[in-house]
Amino acid sequence: MAPTTTTTNIKTEGGNKNTAAAKKDHCCPEFDSAALQKFDEKEITFKNKPFVKEKSWCFLYMPLNFGGAMTRASTKIEDANAALPDDEFIMLSDLISPWSTRIYLGVSKDDVAGAEVVHMSGTFLTKVFEGPYKDFDKCIKAMKAHVKKEKGESFDVESCDLYAHYATCPRCAKKFGKNYTVLLIKVD
Repeated sequence: MAPTTTTTNIKTEGGNKNTAAAKKDHCCPEFDSAALQKFDEKEITFKNKPFVKEKSWCFLYMPLNFGGAMTRASTKIEDANAALPDDEFIMLSDLISPWSTRIYLGVSKDDVAGAEVVHMSGTFLTKVFEGPYKDFDKCIKAMKAHVKKEKGESFDVESCDLYAHYATCPRCAKKFGKNYTVLLIKVD
């Protein structure tokens, strides 16, 4: 089962591709925190799941040019008719460093012209966090502690891949008053 989000469209930090939604005072749909709870302290598995891969610069894990990356990716995905249904949409950031990230948008097929399509397989432990981006390093530490608790103290969590699924962009998180993130760590 792939994680899902309440996102109804592929969104960009600067606006939504859906013109009706773009007229709102926010680009991300209001989220249901209960929907995110189904990913709190869960185990999920991807089997050769296709994603379009993009890049973004960050400052202490907060994406800086995220809107541009999302616009590039979403245009290619829409042109290829490869968007996932709303209830299956997932976007991950791999958090390779506090200064850069690779963004992965789940797609329905491998053939997306002009885009790099990669496949992800594995089992992931997940946990939901709420808080400002400035506390993101604390969330990462708490996630690693959660994995150690689940897999045992001898489990080498430092060598595992870490991903984040953001419920909203920074601007909408500020508007809604909550900033939810699902962290995923690949455990096999």
